[in-house]
Amino acid sequence: MKTLIIVGHPAVAESTTQQFLKAAAAPVSGASWHELPAATPVAQLAACQRLVLQFPLYWYQAPALVGTWLTQTLAQPGATAALAGKTLGLVVACGQPEAAFQAGGRVGVTLDALLAPYVALANKLGMHLLPKLVVAQFAYQSEAAHQALLVRYQQYLSLQDPTSFAQVAAWWQTQLRRRAGQQATEPALAARLRLVADTLATRQDALANLQDALADLEGGTTLG
Repeated sequence: MKTLIIVGHPAVAESTTQQFLKAAAAPVSGASWHELPAATPVAQLAACQRLVLQFPLYWYQAPALVGTWLTQTLAQPGATAALAGKTLGLVVACGQPEAAFQAGGRVGVTLDALLAPYVALANKLGMHLLPKLVVAQFAYQSEAAHQALLVRYQQYLSLQDPTSFAQVAAWWQTQLRRRAGQQATEPALAARLRLVADTLATRQDALANLQDALADLEGGTTLG
């Protein structure tokens, strides 16, 4: 999948969050990192299957350069047609915990409410809007949380449906087998990695069979 990441941060080089995400995106096949305010030609929009708008919340909205980019980009002839039918993702960084963005929380407004204009934008352009990926208080996260974020971000950029258990499981199998192939000097570790990948694949197949069986039961006749 070709994913175009539009990074709307006024100081990307000084942002530890964006630098972390940039490094995480680098090994993702088909992912392209595009920092604003550089213009985006229509040909680049047409070439991608997924457009990701990535920005921090500034006073509960995207930085102004994101709106400027949208206005200038969508004004180009053929831009809206180039995006129709593709997916739109939102990667949003915020300095407060997610719990603050709810009724009774410190902000008192949900992130979904703040990001509602992008729902309208996706509808207007005929794009499929992915569930948002929120990066909350990156600087205060543990190393384990950072590693979990790296995984979620790479999946967000590369999977057709990042919320699909089957696709996530397949992604992990690929990563484990790739890592096993890199352990030429540690055959025991490589064998363990392959075993984990095979076990995951077996359990995924078993789950798929169970889901098929449940679907058959639900579609069958009801006893009177």
